[in-house]
Amino acid sequence: MRFKFDRKKSVALRNNPKRGIGFEEAEEIFTHPCYLDERLNRPKQYRAIGWVRGQPFSVILEIREDKDGEYCHLVTLWKSTAQERKLYEENL
Repeated sequence: MRFKFDRKKSVALRNNPKRGIGFEEAEEIFTHPCYLDERLNRPKQYRAIGWVRGQPFSVILEIREDKDGEYCHLVTLWKSTAQERKLYEENL
């Protein structure tokens, strides 16, 4: 799976104490089982809930396409809420 994202935004997320990781680290979510649901229809966005460095995180992504095929564009991320953790646990 290929990922693309705004590098400046990734640095800002990493420096935000409420987030603490950037998009590079968030890619770990997709190396383990994760919970995925649809968030918006236009543009079509999804939320993935999973684990990064032993902590639950949520990331918003869009499936896009370029000359090389489909890729995941990472939009934003945050530490999962208690409700999101419960959703993850109940569905995996």
